[in-house]
Amino acid sequence: MTDIPKADRTDRLSVEHHEVDGIRVVTVRGEIDHDVKDVLSEALLAEDGATPPRTVVDLSGVTFMDSSGINVFVAARRAADDARGWLRIAGAHDSVLRVLQLVGVDGFIPCHPTVEQALTA
Repeated sequence: MTDIPKADRTDRLSVEHHEVDGIRVVTVRGEIDHDVKDVLSEALLAEDGATPPRTVVDLSGVTFMDSSGINVFVAARRAADDARGWLRIAGAHDSVLRVLQLVGVDGFIPCHPTVEQALTA
C-alpha cells in the first residue's frame, strides 16, 4: 500500500459555490475525509468568514465520506441555526447518503435528491 502525502490528498476535493435566489449553493467533488475536512469547513463559510444563513451543499460529485465530513456538517448546521438559517444536503450518492443515515444526520439536516428540490423545500 502506498501512503499518499497529505498535501496530495487535498487535491482530491474541489469546492465551488454560487448563489441562487439568495441561497448559497456549495458544490463539492471528490472525497471527504480527515485530510480535507478543513477545506470543506472553510467552503461552508461566506467570503467574510461568517456563516451564510441558507446553504445547500451539493454532494452529487462526492464519491466517499467518512466521519470527518459528518462532523463538519454538524458544525455547519449549528452555525446556520445560530445565523437563523438552515443547511440542506442535495444529491448524495447512495454510499454517502448511507453514512449520513447511519449516524442520523438526515434526521436534522434535510437530504434531498437534487439541488433544485433542496432549494425549493
